[in-house]
Amino acid sequence: MSRLVMKFGGTSVGNAAAISALAAITREQLHTWQQVVVVVSAMSGVTDMLLNGAHSAASGDQTSYKEIGARLREKHAAALAELVPNAAAAVATSTAIEQLIDEFELLCHSVGVLGEASPRAIDAISSLGERMSVRLVAAALNAHGTRAEAIDATEIVVTTPHFGTAVPLQPHTREHTRARLLPLLEHGVVPVVTGFIGATEHGATTTLGRGGSDYSGAIVGAALDADEVAIYTDVDGVMTTDPRLSPDARVIPTISFAEMGELAYFGAKVLHPRTIRPVVEHGIPLRIRNTFNPAHPGTLVVSEPVANGRPIKAVTTIKSMSMITVEGRGMIGVPGVAARTFGAVASVGANVLMISQASSEQSICFVIPQNVSAAVVKALEEGLASELARRDVDRIAPRESVVIVTAVGAGMRETPGVASQVFSALAEQKINVIAIAQGSSECSISVVVSSADADAAVRAIHALTI
Repeated sequence: MSRLVMKFGGTSVGNAAAISALAAITREQLHTWQQVVVVVSAMSGVTDMLLNGAHSAASGDQTSYKEIGARLREKHAAALAELVPNAAAAVATSTAIEQLIDEFELLCHSVGVLGEASPRAIDAISSLGERMSVRLVAAALNAHGTRAEAIDATEIVVTTPHFGTAVPLQPHTREHTRARLLPLLEHGVVPVVTGFIGATEHGATTTLGRGGSDYSGAIVGAALDADEVAIYTDVDGVMTTDPRLSPDARVIPTISFAEMGELAYFGAKVLHPRTIRPVVEHGIPLRIRNTFNPAHPGTLVVSEPVANGRPIKAVTTIKSMSMITVEGRGMIGVPGVAARTFGAVASVGANVLMISQASSEQSICFVIPQNVSAAVVKALEEGLASELARRDVDRIAPRESVVIVTAVGAGMRETPGVASQVFSALAEQKINVIAIAQGSSECSISVVVSSADADAAVRAIHALTI
């Protein structure tokens, strides 16, 4: 029995036209796959509206959330009227959505009375967007002759009680998912499941954090032993680079989980590696496709790298960075300096994206987001005050407005001279490399360049992928 799980993001359910495209894709896939499950996000912009209502209520504003409620009613009613022109057929869906918006207003009123939006309350409120969108999508499918049923993931995805960043409990989730969805699939019904949300063992609504809806698609796919999981978005797949920077950017047909992880870490707008781990661990192929160009095959994500004749598959950037250098001749052979350096960085909650250290141990440099640079320098000056006083550390020097440019490709591991090609390409364009780092996985090479050189650096390295 062939089984496909499809996940559609916010832009793919952004309005009635997008939902109609989703329904057409679902009908088309039912010609190829015997069983299809649909996982959806909230309509685009809805989650932000819900959260704005919650936070304004917490601050004592008892008006804004009511205005937001009115806009939510109008937005969903307009979409429903276009998707299901038969008013009688739309009554049940309209009533269900109205009840969810009533729930939103009641929760916001409670938040206002308490004067605080707890993580649990925020999860309950932010989950309502998906709970409304599944009802719209199921209604659209039914209206066009495809039997469908809206499912709240609170029924099937069992999580830890970490509100905002809940983690699925896999055995329980598998049991609940199969018990709830398999009977529907066996009777030819398409389950339309809320992404992004789950519930604790005691039934409290939780959300899965960053990339939560994609994560939901992978969780459901793994629980059902799907033959494929397809993530539908608004691009044709994973690109070799940002097409705005290099017009010859193209879709990568096949990419490995490791390569995806490197691209996501270094700023590419691809799936977060956590979100696809469930399907990768179960050996289930995952495909990234475009809702608005469904004929395109997209990018297939697989467990092991597939050679394409080029060691570099993609180039990505992270902009608005600062590079901090800690250096001093007294650092040579002194244990603990690196530990105190990064302890100071951690104390202000800064994320270190790249590290490079001279073999002489005279300097350590690392790259952090520019907006935390001043706080990091201050923490370092305090944490290394004794070393600065003894002149073991001569200086702590920030360099602002730098960019990390990263070449990614598992083929680097087997190909000698890739680094030489990268640096030659940059040298030909007279681009100065400020710092270099290569991961131990040998799947990526990162260079730090000035922001003025960033776009030219991307184009120079991207030429090596062609």
